[in-house]
Amino acid sequence: MRFFSLPLAILLTSLAALPPALARESAPAGTGSAKPVVREASPAPSPQATQQTLFDALKRERDADKARSIAEQIAANWHQSGSATIDLLMQWASKAATDKNNSAALDFLDQVTVLQPDYAEAWNRRATLHYTMGDLRKSMADINQVLKQEPRYFPAIAGMATILTDSGEDALALKAWERYLAIYPADRDAQENMQKLSEKLAGSRT
Repeated sequence: MRFFSLPLAILLTSLAALPPALARESAPAGTGSAKPVVREASPAPSPQATQQTLFDALKRERDADKARSIAEQIAANWHQSGSATIDLLMQWASKAATDKNNSAALDFLDQVTVLQPDYAEAWNRRATLHYTMGDLRKSMADINQVLKQEPRYFPAIAGMATILTDSGEDALALKAWERYLAIYPADRDAQENMQKLSEKLAGSRT
């Protein structure tokens, strides 16, 4: 970057032509009695504050595509464990699950829940794995652990609604979808699932 200097006489003439207040603010340090104005930078928002802002935006947004983008940001924040060890175990679990080595995937996820029990995504991932293995009871138990850590964890709420539907608990599944849509109202799939359950329950009452 290049700097251009002006002769002192020209600089002083330019300053003299400015209004008094602006001249004081523009004067180089040491040429007058006025002190330079120092503005402190605003502190960066905390992760909790950032997440809350995203949740507020998700609740307000009615465009499905925009809402999906917000939901993906929220999920990306949830996936951050803050630990290189946890991240590595989660990667190994994903690879094992992709390779259909479910026992190894469970072992890795078990280790994560022991090492960092407040990491909700590990419980959520294990709930999904239990569900794919057909163990609905263990899947629901893990979902409950997720929601203890973060009651707004909408993927886990969707999982709960799915399990309740599979189990024939339509009224409870409907309540789960209502809870989900209170957090993420623009999700079209959830809207459709709730509509189907509402119609099914209404039909059973007639």
